[in-house]
Amino acid sequence: MSPESELALVGGLLRVLSVFRGATLAYATLGVALSRDDLIREPVAWALLGLMALTTVSLTSWPSATIPFDRFSTTAVLFELSVGIVVLLGDSFVYSSERVQSLPWSWPAAGIMSAGLLFGARAGFISSLFVGAAGFYSESIVLDRSDSELAALSKLGLWVITGTLAGYVVTRLRRAEAQISVARAREEVVRELHDGVLQTLAVIQRRSNDDELAALARDQEHDLRGFLAGSRHGADIGQQVAFEPSMRRLAARHERLHPLCKVRVVVAQDFPVLDEGLVSALTGAVGEALTNAGKHGHATMVTIYAEPADDSFTAKPAGAEAATVFVSIKDDGSGFDPATVTESIGISSSIRGRVEEVGGFADITSTPGRGAEVQLWV
Repeated sequence: MSPESELALVGGLLRVLSVFRGATLAYATLGVALSRDDLIREPVAWALLGLMALTTVSLTSWPSATIPFDRFSTTAVLFELSVGIVVLLGDSFVYSSERVQSLPWSWPAAGIMSAGLLFGARAGFISSLFVGAAGFYSESIVLDRSDSELAALSKLGLWVITGTLAGYVVTRLRRAEAQISVARAREEVVRELHDGVLQTLAVIQRRSNDDELAALARDQEHDLRGFLAGSRHGADIGQQVAFEPSMRRLAARHERLHPLCKVRVVVAQDFPVLDEGLVSALTGAVGEALTNAGKHGHATMVTIYAEPADDSFTAKPAGAEAATVFVSIKDDGSGFDPATVTESIGISSSIRGRVEEVGGFADITSTPGRGAEVQLWV
């Protein structure tokens, strides 16, 4: 995450916290004004409120020339926490034991949240313990109120949750922002490579009279497309490290052997992770289907398409009910009439046999003059 992004993220959260800080200050001020009869040291109460107000103004997250220190620093957090502890301890000297509320109300929670937002969940948790201990000491020890232990512990628990949750949330936001930044950078690289390098490689293949150079450009195009697909979907996705690269290698090999035939590989982003045995079986079956499309069908375009075959997939044929993935190899070749053509050993063994050995199902459809499609379910 760049320093600019970090500053924008934390700055936005601190602006929201400034609203909370101001609202709790206003509530505390109103509470003191309405409960003056319960005050035993009114000047001290207003002095503590003044200290809270000065801190609130000083720590506002909007730019100001009057700020004495960096709002994002440890000094700022420690200062606010210290003021919160001071007003909680001073609370016991301004109210009688019959008071209706604590003087700072929820204002000290802002310092706890600042610690969590700036330095993480652990800092928020530790800060809440110190502030909560001050509140507990003020109510239960100094005032010696027999009914205050539960209230003090409840307030402590609330502050612990507040500080820890604030730290956890900002950590997750930082991680999400970092992932978004990486994704944007990758998309920019993908766009530049697609609009520049891939187009150049395609021009070389079309215009070069050197068969070796054209074949090299074709291989580089397939490798680059595979790399770009991995950049878009992430290196941790199973199909990017196993299935899709295998399909692209098959496509590159087929185009070398059949220069007039173009192979397009399309793999759905949510394609599931496959073990080595399934990938091996599918690679062999798809390779045989490509061979038939080029050798017998004289196809000029073949599309390899793969997607998950989950419960929402309604086109599963009988025998493929338990399949988790679907792979289609469709060409624009001459086609054939399945009713009049006997399946070759390549189809029965290399396609159907391989898929059935891993518990899958294969189906082949074709129409004379309209190409053929091999459907694989595993």
